[in-house]
Amino acid sequence: MESVIVHYQEIALKGRNRPWFIERLAGALRDATADLDVARVRPLMGRIEVELGSAAEWPAVRERLSRIFGVANFARARSSGREIDEIAGAILRHLDEPGLDVDRVTSFRVRASRADKTYPLTSPQVEREVGGRIKAGTGWRVDLASPDLAIGVEILPDRVFYTLGKEPGQGGLPTATSGAVLCLLSGGIDSPVAAYRLMKRGCRVRFVHFHAYPILSRASLDKTREIADLLTRHQLRSRLYSVRFGEIQQTIVLSAPPPLRVVLYRRMMMRIAERLAGACGAKALVTGEAVGQVASQTIENLAVINDVVTLPVLRPLIGSDKEEITQEARRLGTYPVSIIPDQDCCTLFVPRRPSTRARLEEVERAERNLPVAELVDKALAEVERQEYRFPPQAAAPLVPVPEEGAAG
Repeated sequence: MESVIVHYQEIALKGRNRPWFIERLAGALRDATADLDVARVRPLMGRIEVELGSAAEWPAVRERLSRIFGVANFARARSSGREIDEIAGAILRHLDEPGLDVDRVTSFRVRASRADKTYPLTSPQVEREVGGRIKAGTGWRVDLASPDLAIGVEILPDRVFYTLGKEPGQGGLPTATSGAVLCLLSGGIDSPVAAYRLMKRGCRVRFVHFHAYPILSRASLDKTREIADLLTRHQLRSRLYSVRFGEIQQTIVLSAPPPLRVVLYRRMMMRIAERLAGACGAKALVTGEAVGQVASQTIENLAVINDVVTLPVLRPLIGSDKEEITQEARRLGTYPVSIIPDQDCCTLFVPRRPSTRARLEEVERAERNLPVAELVDKALAEVERQEYRFPPQAAAPLVPVPEEGAAG
């Protein structure tokens, strides 16, 4: 029976907490392949085995495993006997099977690892002995630096696995090992990348989107839902809060000086986000802001915006430039959705010359003319929540958010 051997890297450094991280990773692998023919997922010595059923399709399995955080690399594997001749013989027979594309292979390398330190040969000895037999059987040359085919041999106490090739994983830490955060998710390029970076560090990322529908079209809201669905393929479960923000902006426009509008919008968003974070157990807020990218993202304005919340505000893109963020969005797959034209609340009622160095005193003075608490309460009362799962299940309906402290 065929298996996939999954390797992790950062988890191996976790000391006494390592078993807990490994089980979290194994659980994520089980969940990600729940609708595929996977017989079982079990931790072994320094690795995780994903045992495939007869109907499992490798392209689907490979695509799922490649998205899971905590996976350093993985490879299709088969088992063999423990003797050198048995290992080499199994590999040579596998190489002769139809459908295996080895016609263009002219060089190879064997890399062995011994989880079983009682095995009579060292790893270099296993590599030489197995490699010599493969070279004799195929005529390929040995290339330790850039082989056409990398062959792995993993020796465990009760079995030996061999692999042909290796697939890269996402790296990072398994989902939900670093707590929950709430990301302010727009339909743009930056915030999905910020959310992804926190996911990679093991955070369960929930999303909040501020929209101006029905004042503007639904395009921004629809885009954000699609982005949330794409990001869920990495963390498998997500939640999106949708907040009506157009009326708040209209109120600010009628009461505040034009240069301060953008900063006032952001402060209101942060207040609402912090209340939602408290309701869903998130311990930090996340934004896609980068220093100097737009008027609200100067150091002075960021400090004024931060002043209204007590939770940590994480800005993983803070030192990145637009090209770096765009390239990461392309790799992530959110870029094609992010660039669809839309009307979002960030462009509604934006002044021609927004302040780039707003002073806290003048911002607070402007807010005295606003029913801040009333606006926040009204926005929270109208929030809608949507749940996402991967692998896909029946679409979850939009539901109102429960009272604060019960949203989960």
